[in-house]
Amino acid sequence: MLDDLPQVGPSPTARPGPARRPMTLTLLLSACLLLGACSGKGAGAGFQMPPPEVTVVTLKTQPVSLQRQLPGRVSAHLVADVRPQVNGIIRRVLFKEGSQVERGQTLYELDDRVYRAALDSAQAAQLKSEAGVEVAHLNAARGTELLKTKSIAVQDNDNLQATLKQAEADLAASKAAVEYARINLAFARITSPITGRIGKSTATEGALVVANQADALSTVQELNPVFVDVTQSSGEWLQLRRDLGRTDMAKASRTATISLEDGSKYPQPGALQFTDVTVDAGTGSFLLRVLVPNPEALLRPGMYVNATVDEGTLPDGLLAPQQGITRDPKGSATALIVGADDKVEQRSVSVSRTVGDQWLVSDGLKAGDRLIVEGVQKVQPGMAVKAVPAGPSVSAGPSVPAASSVPAGPAASAAK
Repeated sequence: MLDDLPQVGPSPTARPGPARRPMTLTLLLSACLLLGACSGKGAGAGFQMPPPEVTVVTLKTQPVSLQRQLPGRVSAHLVADVRPQVNGIIRRVLFKEGSQVERGQTLYELDDRVYRAALDSAQAAQLKSEAGVEVAHLNAARGTELLKTKSIAVQDNDNLQATLKQAEADLAASKAAVEYARINLAFARITSPITGRIGKSTATEGALVVANQADALSTVQELNPVFVDVTQSSGEWLQLRRDLGRTDMAKASRTATISLEDGSKYPQPGALQFTDVTVDAGTGSFLLRVLVPNPEALLRPGMYVNATVDEGTLPDGLLAPQQGITRDPKGSATALIVGADDKVEQRSVSVSRTVGDQWLVSDGLKAGDRLIVEGVQKVQPGMAVKAVPAGPSVSAGPSVPAASSVPAGPAASAAK
């Protein structure tokens, strides 16, 4: 009878079918995942990420020597065009082109026969006038004696005295004519007006030259020292006046360092001579002239150079590393600093020029601010951060020796 009842449990010899095993594994895996998710949520609730680290530089004021790099051209210290002052045929050329000539040295010799004859004629006329003066003087003296005895009329004596004065005037004119002829004869030898290096000659032997002709026969230039003429915009000058005072500008060393076209440094320092008083209406700039020694004649007129001019010292300049100053889409300069509560703050700043690898800050930052120089990309304003001081290679301290300015360009314009 018991054998007729259906068996509920599995038979001891029966094995589970393949369809039941996947279902059991699925349930076990689901339970494990659920437990893992629950335990993970609980662990995350008690974990907090540390604030990101940023590298900062603490800004401070310091004396900053302001310098400006300006493009310029070399010009000769003295320039003199050699032109004839009388007409004549060139008989000899007495110099070597490109050589050094001295003041008063004869460069050209003209055919002077006509001028020698003119001088001889003037001298002869002078002798004639001297003889006429002698005769007139004797007659005037004789007339004065005769007038005392009333042996001659007063009018006749007056005529004799006037004749003497006329003869003296003729003698003076004759002497002037002799001097004029002597000068013309001297002009037949064309000399160098200054000491310097002479250029090429535009005329040769046998050429006809005329007095005060438009074309110079040659040009003499004094090349030691030379001038370097540079230009500075009036806007930069006004900015300098704002950065400095008239007193500090007067304390500038007024020295200049010259850089050649190939980038090399010229060994001789220059001295700022003067600043032009007139601003060019077309360019908005004015001239600065630097006097530079040139004993080896390395600098030649017309050569392009760069002059770094000392403009003075800013007693309380504030320098910021360039990597700490960024620009927004509008081109305005901004900086991120770490405040007293260790949170990031954004500042709008104004910079006037570069000083080595740093910016000279004119507004927006102050001494004591902790400027972020590394890690700017991973922080935002208002975020708490951990400030780490920068190493000696990134500093806003006195390690920068002198200030220099980059040539004007889009970046420099935007910085202003």
